[in-house]
Amino acid sequence: MPFLESHDGTTLFYRDRGTGRPIVLCSAWGLDSSEFQYQTGQLVENGYRVVSYDRRSHGRSDDPGHGYDYNTLADDLDALLAHRDLHDVILVGHSMGTGEITRYLTRHGSARVRGQVLIGAVLPFMLGTPDNPAGLPAAAVAEIRDSWNNDFGAWLDANGPAYFGVGLPNCDVSRRVQDWTLDTMMRVPLHALLACNRSVIETDFRAELPAIVVPTLIIHGDTDASVTAEMSAHVLTRLLPDCTQTIYENAPHGLYLTHGARLTADLLDFAAKNAEG
Repeated sequence: MPFLESHDGTTLFYRDRGTGRPIVLCSAWGLDSSEFQYQTGQLVENGYRVVSYDRRSHGRSDDPGHGYDYNTLADDLDALLAHRDLHDVILVGHSMGTGEITRYLTRHGSARVRGQVLIGAVLPFMLGTPDNPAGLPAAAVAEIRDSWNNDFGAWLDANGPAYFGVGLPNCDVSRRVQDWTLDTMMRVPLHALLACNRSVIETDFRAELPAIVVPTLIIHGDTDASVTAEMSAHVLTRLLPDCTQTIYENAPHGLYLTHGARLTADLLDFAAKNAEG
């Protein structure tokens, strides 16, 4: 089985398919390397090498019980790129994965990276503060976490429809795919879900984003109930020096499922435009 040992001894599971230029996929909070499986096949068929991995305590990776801060998670990503000796990489992150990519670039540099794609980004700062009034109120975040401690499954049932865009035009995700996605989240230890959520909500990336100079494609749904384009994508366009923004109409946070074909096409187009010179 394909495993690697990260800097602190944590064993991480990864998938590596194809033989072309590498595209590395970083999954959302609560999900694992299977998240982008519908994109992976098409990317490989179009001549790319696709590498994805399970975040610590997710999927088949070790559950060390620690290391859910973005510095450690960025070091895990660095361990993957070094282990597979990847260069001229297109980094693709969804939700929490966008923070791991950002911290990787500011912590480890961009020598291995050709460009990045940020999908439904939890950037630049999710928590409401006096200088970030559009962020989520701390009391509301605490209430959500308390509900997870009582019945995480009930919270998933209540919030799943918005994630999959139920009721939105052309957002047709089968019941089985919805169940598979939520079941994947249910298998993550609660302590890891809580700690990762703290990193997602409480990490302020505003100061480091302007230092990222690789080309960036920002993709966001205009009906994303997890993080709105107004508090994320629109702000990122002002902070990142070299970026393009694409807003998907009637797309939720789970747009990799609801708008999968369009997302794949956009990934292929971005990768081709940022090919090795």
